[in-house]
Amino acid sequence: MLLLAACGGILPVPKAPSNLYNLSPKSNFDPGLPRVEWQLVIEEPVAAGGLDTARIAVRPSHLELGYFGDIRWTERAPKMVQTLLVESFENSGTIVAVGRQAIGLRADFSLKTEIREFQVENFGGGKIRVRINAKLIRQPRQIIVRSASFEAAVDDPPTENMEDSIRAWDEAMGTVLRDIVEWTIVEGQRAYGG
Repeated sequence: MLLLAACGGILPVPKAPSNLYNLSPKSNFDPGLPRVEWQLVIEEPVAAGGLDTARIAVRPSHLELGYFGDIRWTERAPKMVQTLLVESFENSGTIVAVGRQAIGLRADFSLKTEIREFQVENFGGGKIRVRINAKLIRQPRQIIVRSASFEAAVDDPPTENMEDSIRAWDEAMGTVLRDIVEWTIVEGQRAYGG
């Protein structure tokens, strides 16, 4: 018992992160986007193990991935990106129905995405980089009708204030969200026959 008690004394006590951050959905789109009558399911994005976390990633070099100490996203990055995509499509006002797989939507298309880059890069001048690969899939036959990659890089402000970096991250993510929504609506309508 004394040995167990002694071991318990040296185990670190997990502490709650001091700051949690989230990004905002996109709400401004090309006014010429068509209004579509088909339905879309947004699947949870796939991400490499290093990005499939609520920890905020930083790359000190091309070959190294680390994390900021005591700050986090409000949820795992893939789940957060899925939420941002759903809300951005809703904000576009162009699609009759959009949702997650879990709500049981009988969709005409599904959008599969993979998060390839989602980090601060502390080399080459310091950038926030977001890169997402997307595949638009016709249901129910699971046929890939279009695929594309979307990327944005924004200068990471040279300050110690994390909120400045999060604002830059929000700008980069907003660019990618807008591009994915507009591409999906246009390409989906072409594939749907409109």
